[in-house]
Amino acid sequence: MTDARTLAYINMYAVLGTLENLCELDDKAKEILSTLENPVSLAFDVKDGPSATLTFSKNGCRMEDGVNSKCDIKIPVSSCDKFNKIIDGVVTPIPTKGLTKINFLLKTFTALTDRLTEVMRPSAEALKDPDFFRLNTLCTFYTVSVAISQIGNQDAIGKFSASNIADGDIQIGIKDTVYATIRVKNNRLITIKQASPKPRAIMEFCDLELANALFAGTVNSIDHVGNGNIVIRGLISMVDNVNRILDRVALYLA
Repeated sequence: MTDARTLAYINMYAVLGTLENLCELDDKAKEILSTLENPVSLAFDVKDGPSATLTFSKNGCRMEDGVNSKCDIKIPVSSCDKFNKIIDGVVTPIPTKGLTKINFLLKTFTALTDRLTEVMRPSAEALKDPDFFRLNTLCTFYTVSVAISQIGNQDAIGKFSASNIADGDIQIGIKDTVYATIRVKNNRLITIKQASPKPRAIMEFCDLELANALFAGTVNSIDHVGNGNIVIRGLISMVDNVNRILDRVALYLA
């Protein structure tokens, strides 16, 4: 079972939030942004749900929580369900501010989200290219890392698992490649897209290939903990509860 409100938070912060990383890592995304003469900020404001502002420039993409009053384009959305349909591409977003920037929405933003979809939902053939495989794995890592916090904060089952996590940092990562921190305080989770200076618990995958297979659900994580390909250290109960939330991530991102 999943719910529309939790999915809306995942779509906002985990899915659209990964545009930050796509624009940093992907040459095609950089090429799309190169056409921008000036920065453009786009805000989504979902009733009884998440709100965030994305700012795009030639230098990349940055997301901030909430609606920036100085945003160039504002798109209010009447419900979480409608926002999810916008992300799925079955409902067209209608801005109430920034109609003169409609060209950005139709061309630049659409091109970026199309590229994100291409990277996140690749064909088997595309994954044969080592550079694309790396890009897919890194972007998926960031999406999953942020989705953990959204589910821990919004989903009923996820909140129960989060309530059993001690305060402190849980560092997850792919060895010598990429790291993220799940910071827990008073049963609330926030994802920071970098390593923790003082983690209380660590879960680390040995390489990109294993991480990709785990995200795709084609290998069993327990087997790889047993053979040392997944390293778990520190306060094990923190990792156990994060792994319970990870099971929910797969349902929402399916």
